[in-house]
Amino acid sequence: QVQLVESGGGLVQAGGSLRLSCAASGSIFNINAMGWYRQAPGKQRELVATITFVGSTNYADSVKGRFTISRDNAKNTVYLQMNSLKPEDTAVYYCNLEVLQVAGPRYHNYWGQGTQVTVSS
Repeated sequence: QVQLVESGGGLVQAGGSLRLSCAASGSIFNINAMGWYRQAPGKQRELVATITFVGSTNYADSVKGRFTISRDNAKNTVYLQMNSLKPEDTAVYYCNLEVLQVAGPRYHNYWGQGTQVTVSS
């Protein structure tokens, strides 16, 4: 099986920074796309950023220039560096990984447990 563990959330003042991590473990053969999503109270979950196996990235317009997604394939870990945080960034952040297990034969999507990010004004 595959387990995802997120860390790095917390409370920060506007303009501050946080770094989220999501580490995968288990019977993993390969991880294709990795991404971060967020869900604010009363709102739908939305995409924040994604990164492919070879490092191509994609960002929501609202975070471009402030957030950076990266990955360490050797550690099966994805990161989200969040700078210049705004109160509207407050949400629960979830990682999502497209994983091929050792037993195969297809990729499946796995979600992290979520980590709260709160930005005070």
